[in-house]
Amino acid sequence: MSQLAEIGDWVDQHLPGLLAEHGVPALSLAVTVGDDRLERARGVLSLGTGVAADTDSVFQIGSVTKVFTATLVLQLADEGMLDLDTVVQDVLPGFRVADPAASARITVRQLLSHTAGFEGDVFVDTGAGDDNLERYVEILATTPQLFAPGEMFSYNNAGFSTLGRIVEVLRGAPFDRVLRERLLDPLGLRHAATDAEEAILHRAAVGHLRGADGRIEPTTVWSMERSGSPAGSRLAMTARDLLAFARLHLAGGVAADGTRLLSDAAVAEMRVPQVRLPDIAQGSSWGLGWELFDRGGRTVVGHDGNTIGQSACLRLLPEERVAVAVLANGGAPHPVFARIVDEVLRVVAGLPHTQAPAPSGPAPADARRFLGAYESSTARTTISRTADGRLWLDRAPRGVVADLGDLPFRSELVTWRGEVLLPVEEEGGARQPIAFLGDDGSGRALHLHTGRAQRRMDG
Repeated sequence: MSQLAEIGDWVDQHLPGLLAEHGVPALSLAVTVGDDRLERARGVLSLGTGVAADTDSVFQIGSVTKVFTATLVLQLADEGMLDLDTVVQDVLPGFRVADPAASARITVRQLLSHTAGFEGDVFVDTGAGDDNLERYVEILATTPQLFAPGEMFSYNNAGFSTLGRIVEVLRGAPFDRVLRERLLDPLGLRHAATDAEEAILHRAAVGHLRGADGRIEPTTVWSMERSGSPAGSRLAMTARDLLAFARLHLAGGVAADGTRLLSDAAVAEMRVPQVRLPDIAQGSSWGLGWELFDRGGRTVVGHDGNTIGQSACLRLLPEERVAVAVLANGGAPHPVFARIVDEVLRVVAGLPHTQAPAPSGPAPADARRFLGAYESSTARTTISRTADGRLWLDRAPRGVVADLGDLPFRSELVTWRGEVLLPVEEEGGARQPIAFLGDDGSGRALHLHTGRAQRRMDG
């Protein structure tokens, strides 16, 4: 039996039960091993309409879009139009955040690797016009700096919208048009849609959110603002299309028809680690656009994405010419994604399955370093201790994520590894470890980190 046939048998046997267990309305996947491809789809695109998902159905890919944006930036570098170590202000003179010194130091490379240090979740709708990114960069002037540029990693959506503006300034055209002309069309992505008007021409998935009563319902908003497009607010496509993009990177920058869209050197550079990540059960480091995972001594590259009730997962094992693209429209899909990716990597490379984080003991007896309030533009997180010695996390969503239905989260915290704590309660089908980093000068952590840094705000 071929490797793809073995994977297909596993998917056919296990996928229905996984979708039911995790409340996922629909899922579409595509796997490539060398030149061969497997596709599957199951479920309904909307619980409101009952329309069945098929392999031509389009789902939003969320932040996987960031790898498309990074590819457009590396194309500019290939053509000698941009040096990745250029200060952003040299390309965008109007770019600034609240810290003048940081504004003058932030580089294109730091934006690509999420090390620029300013608050990254700036979800502001600057309109549907072609000037949306120009206006978006202007409103970043009041955005706080969380840490010095280059000091550490913190996931930054605003940085990728800024990269989108760099792309359109240097190309002389709106970002969405550049994306289509430089990547989507040359790759033959026939179902790719950059907005709802294009998506409605296809068999489009609707996102689903879980309400306060626990029920999963179709969302009433299909996509977020256009100014977030380079970061992943709107791009939708089939799993087959996403796989075609992955194959561009597996083939050293050459499209299926033989057209070179990116140099082999640029493809390789995107996979070079730029910054180590905190020990929070995600990747081990970040490259230029790509997240890098250590799996059994092998490097897997990839990216995840989440929008309003839709999710995506893309993983590549370059040496084996293997890629996995999985798309879903609600519920708790990430454990399903993990099971599928684990099985593919086991079959093709014998790699071990990932292990979900599990408590290693009670909360530390001395919790003074952790206690306090931490904030970002999208959440306020409080770490407190009760009289019985138990440690608790309370997170209240703020801003646009609260408006879109993100719910408050409360959980007891226990020890996982070192100063990384683990919530007892699952959220979205998983437990996200929480790292405490830095020192505020009195022995207390300066940042709470879950992939995004939240800065201490209680003095």
